[in-house]
Amino acid sequence: MNSIKSEIGGLLVLNNYQQPVDNLPKTRRKPVQVIHNLTSYLTVAVRCHRVKRAAEADCSRSRMQLMGGLCLLVGLLSQTTILNAQAVGTQSQKDHYKLYAHSRIINWTETRCFISLIDRENRQWNPSARNGSHFGIGQMRNTKYRELDGYRQIDWTLRYIAHRYQTPCKAWEFFKANGYH
Repeated sequence: MNSIKSEIGGLLVLNNYQQPVDNLPKTRRKPVQVIHNLTSYLTVAVRCHRVKRAAEADCSRSRMQLMGGLCLLVGLLSQTTILNAQAVGTQSQKDHYKLYAHSRIINWTETRCFISLIDRENRQWNPSARNGSHFGIGQMRNTKYRELDGYRQIDWTLRYIAHRYQTPCKAWEFFKANGYH
């Protein structure tokens, strides 16, 4: 807690204030500042509008129009936030699958080959994806495979690769040469 000393009318006044704590990640700092500034300006605009219109005729109608515009703005901002949150959720699930695959493969070079292979088969790493008669993350034809969750699908895909190609890098080389694995 910091304090500022000031003298008003011969009296010494001690004002206490808190330093704002900015512990948000750097990626979130700018949007939060924009939203904060926007709300500050809107608050000032509403106060000024209310003060100017309070003594005039039809001031309540103008205030209602302003409130409608503000509600529309808040709705648009919240909708944008929801869409961004959904996109982040999808991306984080994809990252979870990649981390899980890396935990199963260990070797980073082999993991990169596996990720490249899956990215070509199913760019979104979606366990419920379907392409003709092929299903899931690894795009396999087995009907049991499509009923598995994403983590089990990765396990099945790795077993298939180990059985047929020995390593993900050999499977990736085969895929680059032939267009399938």
